[in-house]
Amino acid sequence: MGGLRWVGEAVVEGGVTERPFRLVQDGGREADGVPGILWLPAAPGRPVPLVLLGHGGSGHKRADRQLRLARWFAGEAQLAVVAIDGPYHGERVPEPVESSDYQQRMAVAGVDQITDGMVDDWLATVDALGELDAVDAGRLAYVGLSMGTRFGLPLAAVMGSRLRCAVLGKYGMQQPSAMPAGVDMAPRFARDAPRVTTPVLFHVQWDDELFDRAGQFELFDLLGSPEKQLMAFAGSHATTPAEAIAHWRDFVAHHLGSAV
Repeated sequence: MGGLRWVGEAVVEGGVTERPFRLVQDGGREADGVPGILWLPAAPGRPVPLVLLGHGGSGHKRADRQLRLARWFAGEAQLAVVAIDGPYHGERVPEPVESSDYQQRMAVAGVDQITDGMVDDWLATVDALGELDAVDAGRLAYVGLSMGTRFGLPLAAVMGSRLRCAVLGKYGMQQPSAMPAGVDMAPRFARDAPRVTTPVLFHVQWDDELFDRAGQFELFDLLGSPEKQLMAFAGSHATTPAEAIAHWRDFVAHHLGSAV
């Protein structure tokens, strides 16, 4: 039987409970399950909304920014938070994989197949966590930049009104020349972006050396959301000002009805 398998003991720190897990599909092995972490307020008292965190390329579910966001959402905003490793990242591979390597692996496997697989993993994770008494899976938000948008935008298109909001960005309709042609998301985004209807906060780095400004603006324009905001900050692709993260957090907390 498939389902959620907790890994190790829960850790409670700073008013936040952290629980690693593996999501095992029917007939699958635990070692092959989706690796993830659930963060909860230490004493929620009632089912709380759920924030999905998608990490960036060469990151993983426990990357520093993921941890900071998760602990703020769970500890300050009193929300549940979940992060899962992306394809060829984190615990899905025996050791870290270079960017050029995982991009090539995605190209060989097929970008649509990889994307659909990640969307399915997110949907299965949400369904499994929705069975917990502590989680209100009827109120969901997504936060994911760069590779988090590569997979998060198609997820938002599929989830529709199940998502209360999404924070996306640092991606565009023109991919870097160094990326294999087989991982170009432009055709997929052209289909999926108009289907995104949830409120979106879209983050652009003005001096992004990977995804040019025009391509990011084009992707923003394609989003079908009646309520969408674009914010831009000076700096390169890897730059993320503290002010930007504060905007992400406030946007999500507002749409999920947090008291923060």
